[in-house]
Amino acid sequence: MEVHRTAHELGLRTHTTMLYGAIESHEDRIDHMLKLRELQDETNGFLVFIPLSMQPKSPKAGIRRRNSAFEDLKTIAISRLMLDNFNHIKAYFINIGLQLTQVSLAMGASDVHGTIVKERISHAAGALTPEGITREELIWLVKGAGRIPVERDTFYNEIRVYD
Repeated sequence: MEVHRTAHELGLRTHTTMLYGAIESHEDRIDHMLKLRELQDETNGFLVFIPLSMQPKSPKAGIRRRNSAFEDLKTIAISRLMLDNFNHIKAYFINIGLQLTQVSLAMGASDVHGTIVKERISHAAGALTPEGITREELIWLVKGAGRIPVERDTFYNEIRVYD
């Protein structure tokens, strides 16, 4: 939190994440979001909140099994409600899959990330999703959710709208 606070005081905007589904309790998740909400009220420096669903390499790992689709959607919806001072909540398709990402746009997410050619970090941990997605696939995904795709830069400045 102190790193984010310092960055925000220096005029930098940051992204923030929460890895969930490992060893934390639901109360730990709520506490995490409350701390982020308080800092956002103080600095308004966060651009986006990214809930990251745990990707265990093995279902028999020493951590809980993969999160259910219900748990992923519930986390996105709760984060949207709790973090109403954040402009964006991201549904990271690499961790929750394309179809669940599409549904998440009706559950509070406003960002589905972007084109990725070959994602390595989550897949090294055990992600079962596609390693990448093309611009055309991403546009189809967003339009299929009844939304208008908008290409943006890392600071959420609009580059192009795909009507």
